[in-house]
Amino acid sequence: MNQQQAKLLELIGENLQTVKQKMREASARRSVQAEQPKLLAVTKYAKPEWIEALYKLGQRDFGENRPQQLSSRFEQYTQNQNWSDANWHLIGQLQRNKVKSVLGKISCIHSIDSFRLLQRIEHLAAELKTPVRLLLQVNISGEESKQGFRAEELLLEPSRVCSSEYLSICGLMTMAPRSEDIELIRGTFRGLRELRDQLQQCVSEETVLNELSMGMSGDYEIAIEQGATIVRIGSRLFRNCPTDSA
Repeated sequence: MNQQQAKLLELIGENLQTVKQKMREASARRSVQAEQPKLLAVTKYAKPEWIEALYKLGQRDFGENRPQQLSSRFEQYTQNQNWSDANWHLIGQLQRNKVKSVLGKISCIHSIDSFRLLQRIEHLAAELKTPVRLLLQVNISGEESKQGFRAEELLLEPSRVCSSEYLSICGLMTMAPRSEDIELIRGTFRGLRELRDQLQQCVSEETVLNELSMGMSGDYEIAIEQGATIVRIGSRLFRNCPTDSA
């Protein structure tokens, strides 16, 4: 390891510890019972050496927005560098014709936004005999620009929220509005938690909705206070990283 690599490792290590400390502090402020949240490192804009530094520092869960990029990362690291314990999550929109390209590579899909997509994944997972974990994306804020189920859509047809032999629906995901209004953001995350609790009473015993994927670099502390079990952090982990690092 040369001096530049050592400096990058130190910098990302400091960023990682800062985020984890803030996560612990936010967890201590929670008024609801929840698992200790998992940090999902979002690598959409990350350079390879930044990702490698995170892995060296013990990070094992990584999130990508695009199926093609996720497949590329999987092949580069899990296959070629033998990161057998790395977990890759798809957090961006997934088209039905792209499902097959990511099955077998993903730990979890966070962005199931329609029953048609859910059915497609279930069909292919059974056909390929490939188990898949997923979260249902919910548009809690009701913004037209956001993808996802409407809360009432899930509550009206809870029987369609059903795990099967190769399909495990394990929770919900949402994104808060881009706003400076803390109460609006808090209400969005609280709304997802309350929807999860309500939906859990309606689904089968085999479908356990433990996970709440909510909170990103700008609002993850608020999300944790409202019960997030997974936070999706990108820019905070790579703050001040030199773009010409090697």
